[in-house]
Amino acid sequence: MKREHSNIWIGAVAAAMTITCGARAQEVPSEFVVSGAAAEAILDSTTINLATARAIASTCARLAEERGVAVSVYVLDNDGNHVYVHRMDGQVWTNVATAEMKARTALRLRTPSKSLMNQATRNQAVEWREMELGLFSNAGGLPIIVNDQLIGAIGVGGSAPRIAEGWSDEICAHKAMTEVLSPQPPLLEDLPRERPADRLPTARFRAEAPPESSLPPEFVVSGAAAARIFDANQISASAAVAVTNGCREWIAQRGGSASIYVIDNSGLAVHAEKMDGRVAHDMQTALLKAETALRGRGPTSSRETGVHNNPGGYPRSVTLFDFYSVAGGVPIVVDNQLIGSVGVSGTDGNDEACAVAGLEAGFGDRATVPGY
Repeated sequence: MKREHSNIWIGAVAAAMTITCGARAQEVPSEFVVSGAAAEAILDSTTINLATARAIASTCARLAEERGVAVSVYVLDNDGNHVYVHRMDGQVWTNVATAEMKARTALRLRTPSKSLMNQATRNQAVEWREMELGLFSNAGGLPIIVNDQLIGAIGVGGSAPRIAEGWSDEICAHKAMTEVLSPQPPLLEDLPRERPADRLPTARFRAEAPPESSLPPEFVVSGAAAARIFDANQISASAAVAVTNGCREWIAQRGGSASIYVIDNSGLAVHAEKMDGRVAHDMQTALLKAETALRGRGPTSSRETGVHNNPGGYPRSVTLFDFYSVAGGVPIVVDNQLIGSVGVSGTDGNDEACAVAGLEAGFGDRATVPGY
């Protein structure tokens, strides 16, 4: 009898939790979260959708451009998967890496990453302790919450704070979320950090003039941004967006979806999108394909067929060189110049075709594509 009563009680609690969760999920407007068949595919109707992630990140990038600065933006879903990644021209590795770290810190703590920075400002031991947990004590990460429901997180990095002028990475994220979603809670106080009185001179290391490329400026980073990274043959943010748009539209016209990753010629993320209904595996493999195509200087489909055609040699090279031997990764070569690579996953057999469609949309017949 006790077991029966216990089972009834557990069932009632589970039902109540289901009703509560269902009610809460309904409180989030469907325009902001994955819905319909895509939500059914991932068993989640409370996670940020691509359209909302794109709107927030694009708004932040626009605000940065108006300020004359560049930023990197990561938008994660409530499971920590990349939904939308965008790096403006001239950003370096630390700018991109810290943007993601800020987003993950905000997601895991369910609070602005500045809260951890303020704790570390008061007690430096906090920063060392939290680093061991993979948390980043710096402002710029905010949880994305709609009607008391966490749907994701945003991290912004790459610009120097000018608080007195109303600008910082965090302010960029906050203003973007206010514009796209609704008025946001006020930001936490900015605590001053102590600086040593005997500050040492910092070396300057700058290009005397921007490097030049034979490619059109819309295809590659140029001007002051190219001077900052000492590279004029790195795919531009606008070109990476064009490639992604071309692939996304191509697969959408065929009733499918995909995860798409574009990286530059150094392997750094430039732009990425996870279409609604895709899972973490797709985004991870899209990046692996892009990295393999870049390092191998060839389409990943050649490595997939190589494993079949040369079973005595290719499997070893795949393992030793950490290559991902599945079709869908293609180097971005324009007018015979390597400027980056693209990786696509989740299209049910059309990953490489989607990548090629993206390259043709972005560069026309100037892009090198796989031939059979």
